[in-house]
Amino acid sequence: MATFTDLGLSEPIIRSIVNMGFEETTPIQEKTIPTALEGKDLIGQAQTGTGKTAAYGIPLVERILPQAEQIQGIVLAPTRELAVQVAEELNKIGQFKRIHALPIYGGQGIDWQIRALRKRPHIIVATPGRLMDHMRRRTIRLNEIKIVVLDEADEMLNMGFLEDIETILKEIPEERQTLLFSATMPRQIQNIAQRFMKEPELISIKATGVTVSDTEQHYVEVSERLKFDVLSRILDIQSPDLSIVFARTKRRVDELSEALSKRGYSAEGIHGDLTQSKRDSVLRQFKDGTIEVLVATDVAARGLDISGVTHVFNFDIPQDPESYVHRVGRTGRAGKTGLAITLVTPREIGMLRLIESVIKRRIVRKPIPTIIEAVEGQQRLTMNEILRVIAEEDIEKYKGVAEELLAENDSVTLLSAALKIITKEPEAVEVRLTEAAPARVRSMGNNPRPQQRNYNRDGYGQKVDTWARRGKGNDVRGGAGAQRGRDSKRNG
Repeated sequence: MATFTDLGLSEPIIRSIVNMGFEETTPIQEKTIPTALEGKDLIGQAQTGTGKTAAYGIPLVERILPQAEQIQGIVLAPTRELAVQVAEELNKIGQFKRIHALPIYGGQGIDWQIRALRKRPHIIVATPGRLMDHMRRRTIRLNEIKIVVLDEADEMLNMGFLEDIETILKEIPEERQTLLFSATMPRQIQNIAQRFMKEPELISIKATGVTVSDTEQHYVEVSERLKFDVLSRILDIQSPDLSIVFARTKRRVDELSEALSKRGYSAEGIHGDLTQSKRDSVLRQFKDGTIEVLVATDVAARGLDISGVTHVFNFDIPQDPESYVHRVGRTGRAGKTGLAITLVTPREIGMLRLIESVIKRRIVRKPIPTIIEAVEGQQRLTMNEILRVIAEEDIEKYKGVAEELLAENDSVTLLSAALKIITKEPEAVEVRLTEAAPARVRSMGNNPRPQQRNYNRDGYGQKVDTWARRGKGNDVRGGAGAQRGRDSKRNG
């Protein structure tokens, strides 16, 4: 694997890359950066989690002129979360070159964006709809654009942005460089390339195992009514620093995040019905480590690129293999290892087998963890924390009391009592979740075109209560979170 110093980058960019902790290039970066630096149009076909943001971000920032105080680059992204994260990445890459990227997206006050545009950013990272708003208002002019990037182009087409993309590209000068990145290459993507790109070079990273190769994958077969209890046990055993729990609907996200909080976990939910300020606040806390468990829908988590996510939990199995790949891609990113655990009901085994056939990998079955294993996991966590305090913190002022206690008790009994006090053992808080939403399950029969059908029995057609083991509490459905969770097909 090449290093970034092998690519002929400028000293400010190399400083930024070192500061960001990058050492070696990923395959898509190694192949893409030299071609993009030459000013050629290119199509990068790579899955999420392969380092493609830096693959186009480094040459984009490298080719921007800091002294020209005007918009020179545009990145189009399908979601506001991705737009924000791409802008953050570009600002890190451009920190020593003094290149400024500004995210522009719906849900944020347009007047605030207009004021931010007056500071003359070099790069705009925008969702297509909001960029069109600024074009109509003439608050963003595209006549000086030198480089255009279409990120997750297939996802933008799936969300209905084709006409907006075409309108935007028509307004940008033809003498430009166009970089297109997409996980798949449907005909619409090929048509865009033919119409708006000049002899683009195709750089493809094979999807087989790319996104999930560094992620250990397990599943646990469990009935719908026991899911929450099993998730809690796994969290106690694994004790992840940062983890994402995926649920199928916004209502489930609200209920799960509230239920996890009642059990003592630091958890928050994110979905399309939350205000933008609330979404930004939750993501900021998650990145800072204030929140340890992020509960999310697929759409809300699309494009999230948060370093340090060690675990992904599929509380509800994804509705298709592509969503599974995107979910699992939230961990094990850019060479780091991760763990993905999927909770599967007996009726969902067919979908699990379909996912295995698509990713060409066996997902390992694990037994339902016991309460004893969960307690042992918390004891290990407590023991490690005690050892950390011994090694890193000043404990001199506590030694006098410790010596008094040891004079009357043996050390094993004393330490056992301390462990019991500070270990989070299961309580019996009552938690109730609504039934899972219907899943789309594709037939594995001889028909070459997968069929879809909805299950309307058992865990899907009837309301099932899940009872936790920790204390007395309120019905989660009656909380404010449930009121926010009105399902919306448009926002996910």
